[in-house]
Formats: sequence, structure tokens, C-alpha cells
Amino acid sequence: MSKFHVVAAALVTAAAVLPSAAQADVALVRAGQVIVDANKPVLGPSTIAVRDGRIVAVASGSPDARTLVPDLRPDEPVREIDLSSKTVLPGLIDAHVHLSGDPGTPWWKEAVNTDEYATAVGTKNALLTVRAGFTTVRDLGSGPNVGFALRDAVRDGIIPGPRILSAGTAISIIGGHGDVTGFRREVLEALSAGNTCTGPVECAARVREASRAGADVIKITATGGVLSQQARGLGQHFTDDELKAIMDTAHSLGLKVAAHAHGAKGIETAVKAGVDSIEHSTFIDEAGLKAMKAKGTYMVPTLMAFTGISERLGKGIYTPQVEEKVRQTLAVRGKQIAAAKREGVPIAFGTDSGVFEHGRNGEEFRLMVQYGGLTPREAVASATTVAAKLLGLETEIGTLEAGKSADLIAVDGNPLEDVTVLEKVRFVMASGRVIPMD
Repeated sequence: MSKFHVVAAALVTAAAVLPSAAQADVALVRAGQVIVDANKPVLGPSTIAVRDGRIVAVASGSPDARTLVPDLRPDEPVREIDLSSKTVLPGLIDAHVHLSGDPGTPWWKEAVNTDEYATAVGTKNALLTVRAGFTTVRDLGSGPNVGFALRDAVRDGIIPGPRILSAGTAISIIGGHGDVTGFRREVLEALSAGNTCTGPVECAARVREASRAGADVIKITATGGVLSQQARGLGQHFTDDELKAIMDTAHSLGLKVAAHAHGAKGIETAVKAGVDSIEHSTFIDEAGLKAMKAKGTYMVPTLMAFTGISERLGKGIYTPQVEEKVRQTLAVRGKQIAAAKREGVPIAFGTDSGVFEHGRNGEEFRLMVQYGGLTPREAVASATTVAAKLLGLETEIGTLEAGKSADLIAVDGNPLEDVTVLEKVRFVMASGRVIPMD
């Protein structure tokens, strides 16, 4: 089968499971209990009224539609959704995904797979992600137009998936993490995405180009990466002046900056330059933590990435230089979360899906509690209220309130007591659309 036919088949599959794009009727969600805000007590039996993709009311008991929607038209259809045996809570947010990638893909596939093929992969993974209960994601690295195409297709109701904020292609130094490496010079030139820069002027230009292309957020690779084909470690990549140019330019355009960063010095330098979030934070030290606290920088730990790489270690999937970096990072798994909690650094939920199988995002909660020492309530807040603030969407998502987007999920049990129930989401409504679960 050609790659064209793979794309076509993926789109047909998506269309088959796509609910109507404009479910304009009124829905009454009858819940056994409701978590309107991870930081507040759980409500008992309640009803959530949804109209035109937005929450109209959250009320205790089982009031009728006219009570909850006073301006209900006589001919307006009303449907009831029975979740009386479930706990309903806000749709989850994953602040670090790579929808167009799958784990274990050989590095040399960069020279073979097309962006069209990556879009088909992303269509598959968008559905897996929203079915896992994640109704909003931040895609932090894709082909030049792949992430934007997926974002727009979900927004327009063409394919089912979560709300997507896309960075497009990450900005990198030449030969660094995020650049294409490991091929002959002429191949590197052919595969270049135009995302690298040297010096403040070029780096500012890359930000402006990303903004022009439609980026919702700027992603930079501030240090070396575990899965890139380099043996030079995980230290700082950009110079201080380059980082300042990136931050100043992005912020002047109203864009936040997310920095992939493992090494301590690279983390501290990026934070002092004004980055909005540090992704991974693997080897953060006291100086980096204090800088993050002072600047209000968010940490996005991505512990599931460690799970993904540990499951593939020693199986011939990674090159020797990558395996060495994998072992370095596994030795400190979760320590950054415990340190951030002690320092009072805000922790937002992110998984790095694509390094592991999409749809397993909910397993991050268990790891945040097990390795990072978060309480279940803190872990749930990281994927709702905290992540919503990081994304600048706190008035739209993160809690169940009248006027907000109708993003809600249902699970068995109480995730504020046992986060593992979030690994088996039973019902998903994203922007008012009910997502088919099989």
C-alpha cells in the first residue's frame, strides 16, 4: 500500500468515528459525583448542562432542562447522558506531546517518511489521545506543517481529537537536538526544516518565522537530547544572547516559550532568559530551582518518557550513544518533581507521548505520585488547573464552570484518592462532542 493510500485510509477511519461537528442540542450529564475543580471538595450527584459546546450550568441533583437552561426553546432537543455511576471531572491536559511520532521508530526513517505520512500517524494518535481523556494537548515538535494541519482539522471537526496548541518544528542549534543528524551532508541539506539558528539575529528570525507559520507556542531545544544521534551529552546548546533574543522576540509576539532542557546549566540559563516552561528538567539543581521559583517558570516533568525509553533499552532499538544517555536519565527519574514541590515551583502535567505509545498518557499520574511524591489531588491539579494556566487557557478549560468549554471525562472511583482510575477513562466529551470510545 502506498503512503497516499495510508493517509486516505486513516482519514476514512477518522470520519467513521467522528461525531457531528455541531452538536447543537442541549445535553444533560447526570453524574454520580463531580470534581468541578481539583482543588475543591467533590460534589455528590449532580447535573452538568451543555449547550453548543459550552457548559451552561453545574447543579446538584437532577433538575430538569428548563431549570438549567431557562431560555430553552420548545423545539430544542434535549438528550440525557447517564453517568450516575461515574465520577465526572474536567477534561485532562497534556502539555507535552508529539502526535505525529510513534515510539521506537528508527532514526533513519526521517529520510524516508513524508510529512503526509506523519499527518496520517497524527490522525491516529489524536483519536487515541482524546479517548484517553486528554481533551487539550500542546504538541511540542512536528514536521513543518503537520502539527498545524492536525490542530486545524480537529478544530474544524474534520477528525476527532483533543484541542491542540502546536509549536510546529522546534528551534534548534545547528547539529543539536532538534536538528537532523546522522546522514551524509547532501541528505542533511535535503531534510533541513529551516529550524536552526546561530546568533541572536538568526534565532529571532526563526521565532518570527514560526509565528508567521501559525505557531501557538515556541519550542526550543535548550540542551542536548536523549534520543538525538549525538554523544556530546545533555548540556547547554544556545548561548545566553541567543536565548535572550528568542525570549524577547516570542514574548513581544504574545507567544510563550517551552524549553526542552535536561542539563542543570542549560535549565538555569533558559530560566534566567525568561522561558515559560522547562520540559523534562532531568538534572535540575538548586540554582535552577531557585531561578524557576523566582521567575514563576513551570516545570513539565514528562516521566512517561522515562518509561518509554526504559522499555526499549537493550533491545537494539537505540544506538549505543543514545543508550548511554538513557541510563543517565533513568538514574534520577522523578527527583525533579520532588525538588520542585519542596521549592514551590508550579508543576504542569506533560508526558512526551510519542516516546511511548499514545493513549497511555494517564499512566503519568501514577508516576508523579510514586516517584515525585505528589498527592493524588496535586497530580490531578497538574493536568487541569495548573496546566490550563501554563497554556493561558484558564478561562476556557481546567475546571467545570458555566461559560467554559464542555471538556469533561468520566471514570470509575475517585481520582483524588486513587489516580490510577485515570488510566481507564470511560467517557469523554471534548468541546461538547461525545467521543466514541471504541
